[in-house]
Amino acid sequence: MSSIVKINNLNITVARNLSILKNINLELPLGQTIGFIGPSGAGKTTLIRAIVGSLKISSGEIFVLGQRAGSKELRHKVSYMTQELSIYPDLTVKENLIYFITMMGISKSETEKILQKLLDRVDLSDKANILVNNLSSGQKQRVSLAIALIDSPELIVLDEPTVGLDPVLRQKLWLLFNDLSRQGSTLIISSHSMDEASKCDYLVLVRDGKIIAAETPTELLRRTSSKTVEESFLKLVGDKE
Repeated sequence: MSSIVKINNLNITVARNLSILKNINLELPLGQTIGFIGPSGAGKTTLIRAIVGSLKISSGEIFVLGQRAGSKELRHKVSYMTQELSIYPDLTVKENLIYFITMMGISKSETEKILQKLLDRVDLSDKANILVNNLSSGQKQRVSLAIALIDSPELIVLDEPTVGLDPVLRQKLWLLFNDLSRQGSTLIISSHSMDEASKCDYLVLVRDGKIIAAETPTELLRRTSSKTVEESFLKLVGDKE
């Protein structure tokens, strides 16, 4: 298996010696849609932040595309969409995208072409001149996603990108995620929704700061003799208690 992320003996401890992630060893496959699945508070966001290099680790090491997590060499290769919307409500959709495209150091001559491509990809061409503050929550999510797609990153990390969205929009986003994967990007998508797990090529099940499974959905169901990922998760949790 070709790996895009390798994690060795990762531990993250915060104030008062509270352990958030405990002895994580993990390899994530290249060119696939990878689901970080687990309940709220399991440690998914902490693990994601460690991978993208925005969090100080207590011990261990993380390599992304052969570089240490957070290295400047990864700046244009890794994108990160947080749970909190990282967009400006007093700017239009177009103005937000132009701002972030410019921040990426992309030339003005390329900006318009990239802008239209991003708007088309997230189905917001008709909202380009609307203030972000006047968009629905789902549309705001898609603006954030468009920003994460600037410069065609090799690794796209999305923290709870479908939370709070209606089923139709969730389906459209998953079609986009799968399309990006087919085009060669690797996606890490966190979710507390077990029904989204079946849409992934590879699963990492997280609970209480530990990895309880890391394999394909087919392998997981076979190993646990289960019909659903939720059933597998419950069996694995029961085994560890």
